[in-house]
Amino acid sequence: MGKVIQFQTKGHRAQLLEAQRQRQLIRLWRGDMEHGSFCGYVAGIGREFFMLRVIGDGITDDGLYVMRHRDITELESPDKHATFMLKAIAHRGLRPQLPKDFPLEDISQVVRAAATRAPVIGIHVDSEDEAEVCYIGRLIDTEDDGFNLQEISPDAEWLREPSFFAWDEVSTVSIDDPYATALAAVAGPVPELRQSGGDIGGHAR
Repeated sequence: MGKVIQFQTKGHRAQLLEAQRQRQLIRLWRGDMEHGSFCGYVAGIGREFFMLRVIGDGITDDGLYVMRHRDITELESPDKHATFMLKAIAHRGLRPQLPKDFPLEDISQVVRAAATRAPVIGIHVDSEDEAEVCYIGRLIDTEDDGFNLQEISPDAEWLREPSFFAWDEVSTVSIDDPYATALAAVAGPVPELRQSGGDIGGHAR
């Protein structure tokens, strides 16, 4: 049975490092941000962020998620259903790959590295009610205080104007997420951005 830890920043890295070293399947909760949980393998650990290869409830490879340590409220290591999960993963023929040397020291490194791994990435930001909001698109460029993303709408349409995100508002970055991959496939070729004489706007809603 997995050991449930009421999550505190102090000392938690040892648990994640041990799970990474033993390639344990863990489960974690971010109770202030969503009702569900994440199951997966620890793929990397930085000061503020860590990376998880997420295994979905349907025993699917749900991609890589880079999340903040401070958002985690509970950790179960190993997942109490790990015996079943590992057998199901083997039965499905999944071979989750854990990237090596993915930079996790600051969010600018994370976003740049994520954009080199996948044509579109998920940018999750804090909202006023503390729940995350996710935007999906391709990285255009970076600036000192943030970056510009060309978004895909939930109807799989590329937006023609860039959206700006400040580095300090990003809580999570997702890579190879099946939903984002499907949006990009349906949206098709990326159109050129409209030329505008004004300032780049904020997030598209």
